[in-house]
Amino acid sequence: MLLNSLPDIDGSRCTLSLEPEGWLRATWRGFVDMSEALRGADNYLKTLAELRCPYLLNDNVELRGPWFDSIEWLERVWVPQSVGMGLRYVAHVVQADSLSDTITTHFNGSQVGGLELQIFQRVPEAEAWLLHCQMVAAGVE
Repeated sequence: MLLNSLPDIDGSRCTLSLEPEGWLRATWRGFVDMSEALRGADNYLKTLAELRCPYLLNDNVELRGPWFDSIEWLERVWVPQSVGMGLRYVAHVVQADSLSDTITTHFNGSQVGGLELQIFQRVPEAEAWLLHCQMVAAGVE
């Protein structure tokens, strides 16, 4: 279910949806500059405050150019706020034209300020990991 879409004047956008499987999906498309990235991240926090969903698929497959480069802001502001609102698992899918991005080169482990972060090259692998996390959390595994 589409929750909102933040288009930019250049055609890029950040779309946030609640997937039937029970996680939030942030989909980034086009060239996202710093102000647009901050707007999308802030929009996610506002949505998370309402929904309290512990799972996020951050889909950068259709992102072009350099990815959001304020890792310090993410660690200092975004991660603590999102954890405080219930986020626990983040499946981060890198952009299609790259095997890595700022997040993959900065974070060495899977734990980031209370979040379990996993990096993926393809969306289906990220979805499978989130389903696994849900099963473990439910005690099904």
